Amino acid sequence: MTLSPITQRRLAQFKANKRGFYSFWIFLTLLVLCVGAEFISNDKPLLVKYDGGYYTPVFKNYPETQFGGDFETEADYRDPFVKDLINEKGWMVWPLIRFSYDTINYDLPTPAPSKPTLENILGTDDQGRDVAARVIYGFRISVLFGLALTIISSIIGITAGAFQGYYGGRLDLIMQRVIEVWSSLPSLYILIIFSAMFIPGFWTLLFILLLFSWVGLVDVVRAEFLRTRNFDYVKAANALGVSNLTIMRRHVLPNAMVATLTLMPFILTGSITALTSLDFLGLGLPPGSASLGELLAQGKNNLQAPWLGITAFLSLAIMLSLLTFIGEAVRDAFDPRKTNL
Repeated sequence: MTLSPITQRRLAQFKANKRGFYSFWIFLTLLVLCVGAEFISNDKPLLVKYDGGYYTPVFKNYPETQFGGDFETEADYRDPFVKDLINEKGWMVWPLIRFSYDTINYDLPTPAPSKPTLENILGTDDQGRDVAARVIYGFRISVLFGLALTIISSIIGITAGAFQGYYGGRLDLIMQRVIEVWSSLPSLYILIIFSAMFIPGFWTLLFILLLFSWVGLVDVVRAEFLRTRNFDYVKAANALGVSNLTIMRRHVLPNAMVATLTLMPFILTGSITALTSLDFLGLGLPPGSASLGELLAQGKNNLQAPWLGITAFLSLAIMLSLLTFIGEAVRDAFDPRKTNL
């Protein structure tokens, strides 16, 4: 597949920004690892061989009776009794970290929160849960939430800005007044009120934050459509009878996407920060969920355990810094004033 000259130029400009280019690969590596968090941090073994048979507890739940136990409930592979039953007739392959985000370690050397040890490399929180496991799962939830919010809000914002800019006139005037009123609302207070009214959850928070996040792209897309709709090739296509939706999609939208793509990494950063803020205030994900904001709150409430605050700060700082550097590289890639070929 041969890339167009402009695409090759943009790729070259993206690679020329070394900080953003390496940040992209580091972030992509972290994302891939955290998407498969169950294979890195879990309280279930990856593979079990017992009495000549092979079992994969990561994918399927097995009762304790499957391994010679007494109960029909799911086997607790951290239970010494279950461990002895399996080791008598087989073996287990464990992930790197033998804790999930909600696994409580009852064998702590000191009361929770406990200091980092070889078993809990980043220590435990105030409920005895492994901090490293919660960071891995929290990173995944934060990034996936941010990506979902960025994509959906971009679709809504691009659509609204496109219709405003292309048709103009009364439609543009009415929508601009609506957006001005909507933007002037105290979004933080409304988010807090909605979060208190509804049962918190991934999709509930996504909907609440989506109410305000789509507005950011409208002005940029609207300006591009207002400018591009007067170009000669757009007028020619209109004179030939091409439908307005086809003209918007094929001829005008590609020009607007340049400005949109440069803003999307920063929208993603803002989405992750918004989720973290709500979790920190206790208005975000349900209690017990893997959350970097909740880990920040624990660090604030347990100053005698500095590893909690330091871990949460470094996790967020690294994640947001990588996204910011990627955004700068994307901005350089679509900047026509920069030439590196």
